[in-house]
Amino acid sequence: MIRVGLVGFGLAGRVFHAPLLSSVDGFELVSVVERTTHEAETRYPGIQTVRSFDELIADRLHNLIVVATPGSTHFDFARRALECGKHVVVDKPMALHSTEIAQIAALAATRGCLAVPFQSRRWDSDFLTLSQVMQEGSLGRIVSLESRMDRWSPGRTRKPWKNIPEEGGILLDLGTHLVDQALVLFGKPLGVSAEVDRERDGDGSNDAFTIRLRYAGHRVTLGSNVLSSIPGFRYSLRGTKGSFRKHGIDPQEAALGKITHIASPTWGQEPMHDWGVRHIDLDGGIDTESVESIPGDYRQFYIRLREAILHGAPPPAMATEAWRTARVLEWAVQSSAERREIECDFSKEPML
Repeated sequence: MIRVGLVGFGLAGRVFHAPLLSSVDGFELVSVVERTTHEAETRYPGIQTVRSFDELIADRLHNLIVVATPGSTHFDFARRALECGKHVVVDKPMALHSTEIAQIAALAATRGCLAVPFQSRRWDSDFLTLSQVMQEGSLGRIVSLESRMDRWSPGRTRKPWKNIPEEGGILLDLGTHLVDQALVLFGKPLGVSAEVDRERDGDGSNDAFTIRLRYAGHRVTLGSNVLSSIPGFRYSLRGTKGSFRKHGIDPQEAALGKITHIASPTWGQEPMHDWGVRHIDLDGGIDTESVESIPGDYRQFYIRLREAILHGAPPPAMATEAWRTARVLEWAVQSSAERREIECDFSKEPML
């Protein structure tokens, strides 16, 4: 049994990590750090509430520490957990700077522990479906992918700390997921150009971005903002033989916020009205068909982590991959400031 200490019980800890850990065999959620409340104990009777990170890592029985706190704390908590010989999962972003992620990766290798970024959206229904469409090859050679996660949130954010510029804004929040998905699909880009902006009134962190990744033969455009009152597409994929477009968002986050344990046999299934549509050129005419969505399943992250810890299987995500994502986001900031494309140089990638 992998004994888990969870740091933080806000949105990430309460909605994602706690219910997922309780739904995967092999994990035991033992302790949760809550500074003033006992919400975790109420939702998960039998666990222990502790008031500080120091108190949590003092417990030698924990095998795994899950960090689900504001991004500015991630590096310090991950470093200290690894120094105590514990495996660590870190919510996105893994750290605020690529140099810190490199240090985490190096320390994990030295200590013989796993340091794993929580890239759960690799198991979104829409991303799994998009990946399948690309693998089938029905669209021919891919020439363009647009991937967007737009929202309507004109007022103050639910988490005031997310509006602090030093936390990285929406770029390090949703941007981390979008870039990670792009790198999973296409690998390392050749160049990055971007605009990173604040569109809402008042001071605060960035809340909108457009990132263009240049590859040999195709381009990937990633974007997000919080001033989209009319829902747009999630993915728009174009190829030499046709196109695929997907609307709607993965239903798992909304469902996880209402439960403590996944029990539904239809978990992660999208309603038919959210299925994507594929348009293929057949002898000069366009054939249109709905593409049934593959069910999403965030449990796969912890299932693969369990196998990595217990049996040495590949982890669900790697610190090196988080470093690549962080570098792309840093180049996006540089590109926006300098108004030019930045050539990608991954030569200083940390070695594991």
